[in-house]
Amino acid sequence: MNIHRAGKKGQGASAPKDAKNFSSLPSDAVRSVLVKRAGRTDPAFGVPPIQRSLKMHMRLGAINLDKTSGPTSHEVTAWVKRILNVEKAGHSGTLDPKVTGILPVLLGDATRVMDTLLLAGKEYICLMHIHHPLPRKRILEVCNEFVGPIYQKPPLKSSVVKQLRTRTIYYLDVLEVEEQHVLMRVGCEAGTYIRKLCFDIGLALGVGANMEELRRTKAGPFREDETLVTLHQLKDAYEMWRETGDESGLRRVILPVEAALRHLPHLTIADNAVDAVCHGAPLAAPGLLSLETEINKGDDVALFTLKGEAVAVARAQMESQEMLSSKSGIVATTERVIMEPGTYPKAWKLAERQAFAPAEKAAKRLS
Repeated sequence: MNIHRAGKKGQGASAPKDAKNFSSLPSDAVRSVLVKRAGRTDPAFGVPPIQRSLKMHMRLGAINLDKTSGPTSHEVTAWVKRILNVEKAGHSGTLDPKVTGILPVLLGDATRVMDTLLLAGKEYICLMHIHHPLPRKRILEVCNEFVGPIYQKPPLKSSVVKQLRTRTIYYLDVLEVEEQHVLMRVGCEAGTYIRKLCFDIGLALGVGANMEELRRTKAGPFREDETLVTLHQLKDAYEMWRETGDESGLRRVILPVEAALRHLPHLTIADNAVDAVCHGAPLAAPGLLSLETEINKGDDVALFTLKGEAVAVARAQMESQEMLSSKSGIVATTERVIMEPGTYPKAWKLAERQAFAPAEKAAKRLS
């Protein structure tokens, strides 16, 4: 029974259903785009993420890293810093040394969005050992009972406060049962301890159980897809660039910071609103061009330019329909600024530039 193989083999398995009908991670939600008004962007300011210089790309980089069994998450992050020769890097969602799988690593200024990943849902492939053989039907019934909100107390070895708390299990798919081994896929809220989940399932089964192997297969917007890379691939890409000047490998293994924000609802803002947000100002309704559905007041949202650049992470002050219809008021308050101030001009300077642009074009035609 192989947890690395199961991550792809069981994709079509149906999740157990309960009264609340949990079936996917919140980050998997499908949203539609609502256009509030049309807008234009000035090519003289900013740059699409794929056109950034390599230096800027690495300063605003995210790595979908495949952690191996053995090292701690902190050791892996330290190796990334050493390999890429960068001063600042951080990981989101610590994995125990023996646990493998997705460990998002953010570089430089991209670490500013770390909190949004820490709170995002996670998916794991887990191999659980039950201490006495049981019918498959009984195992499925008990596992189904753990879908939805559950109570958990962090294990003694954890570094957090040992107090009872509520966590949500979005889905729990039993993929295989082989004698006393149960292979399952678990989608859960951040901060859920899978080792403790296995222990509690064992108690409910009446025979005891423990976690034998664990692999993380989703962390917020990061997946086991073509963007997943190993430390060896990271090292090879860096050495190729250093020796030949070929940037393609590094640009493949290091993603733009925008990839780390795909799980958040997007708001696209006008050029003349960008610099104010970069200085920490809230986003007012006139600066909003488009938004996504299913936004509720209090949700984290990501603010983007028309070129697709991440500007900031903000807290929604209206729900989607209110944002769409409002002509005034604060749409979102800025929480974490990603873009450097001055990347776009101040609003009055941009208005002045746009006012003189037609006259400049007419003068050029006459000359």
